Amino acid sequence: MEILLIVILVIILIICSLAIFYASVYNKFQEYIIKINEVESIIDNNLRKKYDLINRAIPIIKSSIPKEKQIFGEIVKLRSRKLSNFELFRILINASGELNSLASEYPIINESEEIKKIQSSIVSIDNTIDESTLYYNENISIYNSLIKRFPSNIVATLSKYKEKLFFDRKDMSDEDYNDFKL
Repeated sequence: MEILLIVILVIILIICSLAIFYASVYNKFQEYIIKINEVESIIDNNLRKKYDLINRAIPIIKSSIPKEKQIFGEIVKLRSRKLSNFELFRILINASGELNSLASEYPIINESEEIKKIQSSIVSIDNTIDESTLYYNENISIYNSLIKRFPSNIVATLSKYKEKLFFDRKDMSDEDYNDFKL
């Protein structure tokens, strides 16, 4: 009878240990998921602000350059499309470059106080996005390593966690990208 009681106690102890292990690793995953979601939100908000600023600059620039010159074609097309943050980031980088290029090609654009404010705000937003992407990538790195390392990979498999892509600014036409949405 005592041996049966000892075996039952050992089994209960093992089950409790496994439950505590699972809960602690699961909570670690949740911690990084929350951090990743928070920084995704920060990146998203800043990308939307940058998009709005560039949209505000378009009429000012159009009034300062020849009418036949096509500008910000990708930005105008965005109004009817739904994009991931990765795609929006790349388009906005191109639009910022186009804004700077037009400002150097047509000095009259630089005379506008509104354009100066917009360019200053874009620089500030770009700095925030750069800091946020570093933080995002650090947390993605830890999250992905938890998925791959034993014994946390057991919890990842049971919880159906999948690896996430880094915000690496590469061309998103990769096949891997199509499986991932921010």
